[in-house]
Amino acid sequence: MTINRTPADWPADEKEALAVQDALRGRVVLDEAGPPPGTGLVTGVDVAYDDDRDLVAAAAVVLDARTLDVVEEATAVGRVSFPYVPGLLAFRELPTVLAALDSLTSGPGLVVCDGYGRAHPRRFGLASHLGVLTGLPVIGVAKNPFTFTYEQPGERRGASAPLLAGEEEVGRALRTRDGVKPVFVSVGHRVTLDNACAHTLALTPRYRLPETTRHADSLCRQALQEASA
Repeated sequence: MTINRTPADWPADEKEALAVQDALRGRVVLDEAGPPPGTGLVTGVDVAYDDDRDLVAAAAVVLDARTLDVVEEATAVGRVSFPYVPGLLAFRELPTVLAALDSLTSGPGLVVCDGYGRAHPRRFGLASHLGVLTGLPVIGVAKNPFTFTYEQPGERRGASAPLLAGEEEVGRALRTRDGVKPVFVSVGHRVTLDNACAHTLALTPRYRLPETTRHADSLCRQALQEASA
């Protein structure tokens, strides 16, 4: 299995990474609706780490947005490209995620990240960074609210509540299953928040997490296990 190298111009420390975030943040597009839910293709991306071996595996899984059937899968394995710094996780993951996406022959359509977009201290999480670098519509659907506050949404599937940084809505807590803990949806690039929530509901017919995330999580763990063997 090929181990992808970190790009030569990749930031080497926190100062350089913050400068990249500042430079790219203004390129995020927030005034496009994005593709309609349930149409075309939708791709989940996720990563898994083996810190002992300094490896990260990324998976990109393309689904038919209407049927949620798997259309194509791709993986990539790389060296961990940046130290762990909260708010800068994209710099650890993106080179390998991009390599997995580049291996696809179809789509990818809308991309769904297991992480954050605007719901980020500098309003530029993984979903936004990936969107700007690829030009693709991207949303973030996270398991936890990061550092932001929210009121509990109603107990029924589809209920939501603003995810707030002070008075600014940076995402939404969205209930995808009756009585189950919400997920946290934020805009990455070229999708509105309303549409990001609609896509999330379309991708969660049976479970709390989107089918895109479930498939990508399983596949990247499998790829990491094979690379570490």
